[in-house]
Amino acid sequence: MSAHPGPGPAQPGSKQLLVLSVAALGVVFGDIGTSPLYAMRECFHGPHGIAATPANVLGVLSLIVWSLLIVISLKYLVFILRADNRGEGGILALSTLVSRVRPGAALTLLGLFGAALLYADGMITPAISVLSAVEGLQVKAPNLEPFVVPITVAILIGLFLMQSRGTASVGALFGPVTLVWFIVIAGLGAAQIARAPEVFAALLPTHGLAFLLHHGWQGIVILGAVFLVVTGGEALYADIGHFGIRPIRLVWFALVLPALVLNYLGQGALLLRNPAAAGNPFFALAPDWAVYPLVLLASAAAVIASQALITGAFSLTMQAVQLGFTPRLSIRHTSASAKGQIYLPLVNWVLMFSCIALVLSFQSSSNLAAAYGVAITSTMLITTVLFYVIARWQWHWPAALAGGLAGLFLAVDLAFLVPNFMKVTHGGWFPLLVGAVIFYLMWTWRRGRALLAQRMKDRALPLSALLEDVRRTSPVRVAGTAFFMSGNPTGTPPALLHNLRHNKVLHDRVVILNVRTDDIPHLPLDERLSIDCLDLGFWRMTMRFGFMDEPDVPEQLRRISSPEFEFDPMKSSFFLGRETILPPSGRRGPGQALFAWMSQNARAATSFFRLPPNSVVELGAQVEI
Repeated sequence: MSAHPGPGPAQPGSKQLLVLSVAALGVVFGDIGTSPLYAMRECFHGPHGIAATPANVLGVLSLIVWSLLIVISLKYLVFILRADNRGEGGILALSTLVSRVRPGAALTLLGLFGAALLYADGMITPAISVLSAVEGLQVKAPNLEPFVVPITVAILIGLFLMQSRGTASVGALFGPVTLVWFIVIAGLGAAQIARAPEVFAALLPTHGLAFLLHHGWQGIVILGAVFLVVTGGEALYADIGHFGIRPIRLVWFALVLPALVLNYLGQGALLLRNPAAAGNPFFALAPDWAVYPLVLLASAAAVIASQALITGAFSLTMQAVQLGFTPRLSIRHTSASAKGQIYLPLVNWVLMFSCIALVLSFQSSSNLAAAYGVAITSTMLITTVLFYVIARWQWHWPAALAGGLAGLFLAVDLAFLVPNFMKVTHGGWFPLLVGAVIFYLMWTWRRGRALLAQRMKDRALPLSALLEDVRRTSPVRVAGTAFFMSGNPTGTPPALLHNLRHNKVLHDRVVILNVRTDDIPHLPLDERLSIDCLDLGFWRMTMRFGFMDEPDVPEQLRRISSPEFEFDPMKSSFFLGRETILPPSGRRGPGQALFAWMSQNARAATSFFRLPPNSVVELGAQVEI
């Protein structure tokens, strides 16, 4: 089995590997690391919970352990992480990779829907993680139950208010706190295992198979709760661009997997001795004196897990903007040194109000668990399909090998998908609704921009015709350089025609500037710019960025080292076209109205491309779509 071709990221040294591993611990594994707070409880105490008999405990534990081994260890850590797009992971990066080897609308739409579903996960994960942590207060003080929801809402508000300040200051604590978390949950589990070592029998897969055969349909339903232990698998894949594959694999196999298995086995050992602890087996692991400190540590771990999901939503949105799936949004950089530290106000507030609404609506993590899982199971299934395409047509694996492996993963995905979709009427409708709405917005924008580009291309005057007209009429030239930004590098930008028609002048240098986003995450600096000298003082310039790069146009212009072309910001003007979308013949459907509304409210190109505002001239045009 060969991995994808092309250069990969440099292998970190031992010291750098340690630093990256600790950092990855706090960002990558926060979501899956807080699953012990609620996963076992939902199997034995949730709406579809079963009796905590020894056979059931061993059967559920077996399913949990082997789910971690097959879904996370085998599927994601061994295989999916190989499918990186020049070092970047995540379903959007995978989708763009697939579009290069097997172009087609169906696979693009599939990847886009998977990305849309991740926003629903970004709403539910902070709510259920923080809520389940705070619910630990009820274990020792049941009279505190009325305060659980208000405390949860207060924590969530504080978490989202913190985003505008950046996470660099608290990010340094994420790794060490999460390290303490995993050590503590492993220790709590090991202490209980020592009192009921027979729980190790759950490591045999036969117990899980026997459980499913004995319980039939109810066993399939329990798989919906078992699935909670592998939520966060997509985060492993999405964050490889930040930390690399090696640190993520090292941390998983050396620390996270053993800690999770020990804790789940510990909860099972507790239930073997005391089935009544099924109401909240995680916090029941701790002695009385340690419950409150454990609640504080669990709350900190939940906040860290939530932070990772919020940061992931910011990163996903930035990719979507660059790839043309969403309108330009306000993106603030909160760190002068780390490009990955970004803040998107609109995304932040939507996530905050959604999380708070979920907590207030569902009231408990058990109720919220019914809405959890539908989005992630769907995304995991889509990832499997896209992985097969990469294995078959980019890595050139034999059909039997690629199909057999994808078939195994698909069978597991479907086994989890079926019980999760049974939750649709109990709250599972929420992530599907969120995913469908975001998918519709993304597809409407993508389709609208494609139609707009085609309309502009059809009505554009060929640049050669303009040059011939300039040669014939010799319009007045004024000093300076005029950059006319255009999506069509071969046509004449409408802004150039409007300027010439109304002002009757041309600048000494006229640059047709085309800015493109490639379907790779990062583009080397020396490959971002190409310049062609045409005639009569006209130049054609193409500027390219990766979908994870910041499209800073002036910065790239300052890097020009050509003796024939020197960028002087004091003598340069940027001319932009601003289109007003009109319906054909006065008729406007819902998609057209939505696209027009998004176009009007998109972030201005001036700030998106970092253009100096006092050097920008916008000229409008009306376009029918």
